[in-house]
Formats: sequence, structure tokens, C-alpha cells
Amino acid sequence: MKKRILIAVLGLVLVIAALAAVKAMQIRAMIEQGKKAVLPPETVSTAVARAESWETSLSAVGSLTAVQGVTVAAELPAKVVEIAFEPGAKVKRGDLLIRQDTSVEEAQLPGAEAQVTLTESVLARDVEMLKDKIISQAEYDAAVAGHRQAMAQVEILRATIAKKTVHAPFGGRLGVRQVNLGQILREGDPIVTLQSLDPIYVNFTLPQQELSRLRVGLPVRVASDAFPGLAIDGRITTVNPLVDAETRNVQLQATVANPAETLRPGMFVNTAVGLPVRRKVVAIPATSVLYAPFGDSVFVVADDNVVKGGKALRQQFVRLGERRGDFIAVTDGLKEGATIVSTGVFKLRTGQPVAVDNKLAPEFRLAPNPTNE
Repeated sequence: MKKRILIAVLGLVLVIAALAAVKAMQIRAMIEQGKKAVLPPETVSTAVARAESWETSLSAVGSLTAVQGVTVAAELPAKVVEIAFEPGAKVKRGDLLIRQDTSVEEAQLPGAEAQVTLTESVLARDVEMLKDKIISQAEYDAAVAGHRQAMAQVEILRATIAKKTVHAPFGGRLGVRQVNLGQILREGDPIVTLQSLDPIYVNFTLPQQELSRLRVGLPVRVASDAFPGLAIDGRITTVNPLVDAETRNVQLQATVANPAETLRPGMFVNTAVGLPVRRKVVAIPATSVLYAPFGDSVFVVADDNVVKGGKALRQQFVRLGERRGDFIAVTDGLKEGATIVSTGVFKLRTGQPVAVDNKLAPEFRLAPNPTNE
């Protein structure tokens, strides 16, 4: 029995050894085949790093404010008897907004005007009587004072009527109506907001280190994420003479044309101040950059780096600068004239063979103007 068991164990060991040998030979053959295998080349589009002259600009986040903007309010307490505007409408200077109750003042005005006429007649007679020395100088002075008081009373009534008839102080766009017909307004109660939207101010700050390069008249370009692709030009109109002692920033104000009224007070915008000095940069498409926490890089297609199946890639780490349109500036790591992969860099690796095909390559622009289709 022991002999049979020993023979069975030896047979099992021989079978396992044979299977292991066969499997080892198969794995060795697969490894050799993998070493000889060549990956098919990846089709890529390329672009050439080119030297360009970009205008120097200073970027900041700005806030929009109206050139003229107020909340129209009641000056005197009275009841609203007429609302002459539509919310959101555009008005001109002097347009009627609301009319308050002036019935009492209008009733008093004819009597005050009659009093002016009476005192004027009395004064005319007193002038002749004073010449003939029929009345004293004191009586004449009293007549003059009475006439002036009567005229002042008329002016008071007219001014009150005018204050209760509210007009637009300047042209602009009205906001939401804040009064109702028949409402008793108190002094200072809001009626409607009024904003002059064209032109519009842009307020922003820059570090004091840039103060020597800033002056009135420099061009400014304004963009907002509320209107992608829209850029509006303006100019610096004010450089604040005071530098903020806490932030060491200088405040600037630019005036921007806004005929379509797309920009509204209170919005934040991205502001770029154009400086007269231009600088040379190496520009590449922004889509050619592989962004990573350990560093940004591009894939260079080198003529001297040829492998079986096509040209191989070389990953090159770069330092990036300003971005404009579809391009981004490279400040270090890449020379002018280098051919780089322009799209699909996330699926590539160093040493991978590629085939260049630029038939369907996108067109890169410094000032793209995409259309909604």
C-alpha cells in the first residue's frame, strides 16, 4: 500500500512539473513576442511653436458702476395721484415720473398771486406819495416788504407744486416701480431707480508697482462671463492720486461705451489694461498643454526621434505665461519652431509612435469669434 501511494505522489509531481514547464515556455514566448511587437502609431494633429509680439497688458477684476445712478425719492409728503412711467422704460431728462396731490397748493396759488397784484399797486401809489412827502419813508419801506413777502409766498407755492411733480433728473433706464397709485409718500420714500447705462464706468485696482506705467488714456478691454466671447473697449479716465495704505493698490476708473446696455452696474468684469510696450513670446495652442499637479508639459514631435511605425513623442515640461484667445505663451522650456501635438495630448505618452495628419486640425486664433449654431 505504501509503495502504491509513493508511486501516485511521484506521478502527480511529474505531471505538475510538466505543466509548469509548459506554462513557463508559453510565458517566455509571450514576453519575447511583446518585446518585438510595435504599437500602431497614434494619429495626431500638430502645430508649430511660433514667436509673436504681444502687447503687454495688466489684468484685474473690476466692478461696473453707472456714470449717473440714483434712486428717485419723494421730497415732500403727499399722496400719489398719477404714475407716468413704465418700469424698465428708457426716459429722457425732464420726463414726468409721478405726480403727487397738489390740490391745496393750487387752491392757494390764485389768492397769493392776487395778493402780489394788490401789493404791487399799493407800492406804485406809495412811490408817488413818497415823492410828494405824503407818507413817511417807514410807510414806504413797509409797502416794499409787503410786496416782497407776497411774491415769496407765490414762489413757495410754485416750488411746492414743482417738488410734488417728480421728473427724471437725467436720461437713463428705469428700474422696478416702488410706489402705487394712492400711496401716501413720506419724505425720502423711494419711487424708482434710474441708471444711465451708456457709457458706463469700470472701477478696478492694480498694485502700486504698476503706477509708473499707468496714465489716463490707456486702452482697456472689458469681458464678462455673463456674455462669453464679448469684449468691449474703453479707456482709463481716472487714476486715483491716493494709494490704499492697507492693500498698497491704486484705484483706477475706465469709461466704456455701452450702447447695447449689455453691461449693468454691479456686475464684475475681467479688465485688461493695454500698455504701449510689446513683448516677444513663444505662442502655442492652449489645447496642446497637458496640465498636471507636478508640472505642465507638451509633447514634441522631433525629426530625430524616429521609431518603427512613425515618429516618436518626447514629453517636454514647460512654464506657461499669459493666455490670449486660443493661444498661451511659453516662458521657459520650449523654443521657437518646435513641432508639438496640438490636440488629444491626454492620451499620449513618451516614446509613443505617431502619425501626423493635419487635415482636420482646428484653426487657432488670437481673437476667436465662435458662432452659436
